[in-house]
Amino acid sequence: MSEKRNDYISWDEYFMAVAKLAGMRSKDPHSQVGACIVSPDNKILSMGYNGLPTGCSDDEFPWGRDGEDPLRSKYYYVTHSELNAILNYRGGSLEGAKMYVSLFPCNECAKAIIQSGIKTVIYDCDKYDKTPEVIASKMMFQAARVSFQKYEPTHREITITV
Repeated sequence: MSEKRNDYISWDEYFMAVAKLAGMRSKDPHSQVGACIVSPDNKILSMGYNGLPTGCSDDEFPWGRDGEDPLRSKYYYVTHSELNAILNYRGGSLEGAKMYVSLFPCNECAKAIIQSGIKTVIYDCDKYDKTPEVIASKMMFQAARVSFQKYEPTHREITITV
C-alpha cells in the first residue's frame, strides 16, 4: 500500500488562492480584489470580487478614480469583494465563519463582516494600513472580537491550466 502524498496545499493556501482567483473576475483596471468565506469545518460558503452591482453594465459605468467629475469615479458604484461575498451567500447564518481576502477590508466592509457574524479575517495585503478607513476597520474588529491576521505566503506556485 502506498503512502499519501505530502506536497498537498494547506487550507490557508487553498482558500487564499480561491480568493485571489475570484479577484481575477474583476473588471476594475486598477485593483482586483477577491474574497472567500469559509465555514468552521473548512467548507467554502461564498465568494466575491470587486465589481458593479447586478444590472449595472461594466461598459456604461466608469472605472476611473477620483477626478474632476465625481460621478465619473468608480468609488460611487463598485461593490467591494467582501460585501459581494456576504451578499452572494444564500445559506443561513455566517456566524463563526472565516473570510479570506486579498486586500484588508475597508471600514464599510468591516461593518458588514461584523454584522454578518464572521469571526476571523485572513488578508494578504494591507497596503492601505495607514488610512483612516483601515485604522477604523481594525478598531471595529478589535471591539467586536473579530480576529484578523496576515496570510503567511508559502511562495509555492500553484498552476492551473484552463
